[in-house]
Amino acid sequence: MDIKQKRSRRLQTALGALVAATSLALTGCGSADSEVEDGRVVTHAMGETTVPASPQRIVVLDSPHLDALVALGLQPAAITERAVGYGAPKYLADKLDSVATVGTIQDPDVDAIANLAPDLIIGAKIRHEALYTQLDAIAPTVFSETSGTNWHDQANLTAAAVGKSAEMNRLLADLDTRATTVGQRIGASGKTVSMVRFTEDRFRLYGPETFSGSVLAQLGYRHQDREWNTYSMAELDPERYEQINGDVVFHADYTGSSTGTTKARVTALWDALPAVASGQAYEVADDTWMLGIGVLGANKIIDDIERLVTP
Repeated sequence: MDIKQKRSRRLQTALGALVAATSLALTGCGSADSEVEDGRVVTHAMGETTVPASPQRIVVLDSPHLDALVALGLQPAAITERAVGYGAPKYLADKLDSVATVGTIQDPDVDAIANLAPDLIIGAKIRHEALYTQLDAIAPTVFSETSGTNWHDQANLTAAAVGKSAEMNRLLADLDTRATTVGQRIGASGKTVSMVRFTEDRFRLYGPETFSGSVLAQLGYRHQDREWNTYSMAELDPERYEQINGDVVFHADYTGSSTGTTKARVTALWDALPAVASGQAYEVADDTWMLGIGVLGANKIIDDIERLVTP
C-alpha cells in the first residue's frame, strides 16, 4: 500500500473517529483520552490522535518509549538504534533479537517505516518534530514533548497509546517502593552524588531531572546545587575534573564514540577527589544508565547499585 492509499485509509478512520467523538460529546461522555468506536483518543505533544484499540504493529523511535513498551509486555514491529549497526539497547537485546531496525534515533528511515505498514508510531517531539507530518500520514503517531528528562511522562504516554495506563502506574509505584527500600539499605540519604558521563572531548554531570540522575534521587542521594542546562546537565572540560565532587560517584564511558573519550584524561587526575579517595567511585554501563530510560532500565540501575555499593 503506498503513502497516498494510507492517507486515504487514515482519513476514513479519522472521519469515523470524529463522528464517534461528536456523539460522545453530545451525550456528555467525551474525555481527552477517551474510547471511540475504533480505538481511543490520545492527547500528546502534537495534539490529539485516534489510535487503534489494540495496536499490533508498533514502530518505536526513541529509548524511553521502547523501555515502556517492553515493560508492558509488548514487542514492537521495529525500533531505531543509537548508531547504525548497534541494534537494540544491550539490556533489552534478549527481548528484541528479531525486531527490525528503521534508521537511527537521530535519523529514522521514513520509507522503511512505511514499508512495515505499522498501525502506531511513537516518538518524541524534541527529536522528530520535523518528521511528524510524514509519519502521521503512515499511521497514527503520538509524540512525547521531551526525551529522557521527565521520563515518567514518556512512559505514561506510551502506556496510554496502548491502553495500559493502569499497568504502568503499578510499575512506577513498584519502582518507587524498591528505590526507597534500597536507598535506605545503602544509606543514600544525606550523601551527595556525581553522575558522570565521559564524552569525546568533555564530560557531563547529569542532574536530578535526567534519567539516571532522577533514579539516584529516588534512592535518596542529593545532587549538589549547580547551574544545570535545559537538559539538567552540565558540560565541562576535562580540566574541571574537581567538579566531580560528590560523596559518591557513578561514571559511564560514552560507547558511541569512534575516537575515544576523556575518561583516561580525567581519571588520571582525579585520585584526590573525595569519592575516588574513599573507594566510592563506580564505573557503570553507558548503555543501561544512559539509554535504559524507563522502569526496566531504572531497575537495572538499582541492581547495579545493590551490587556495587556496600552500606
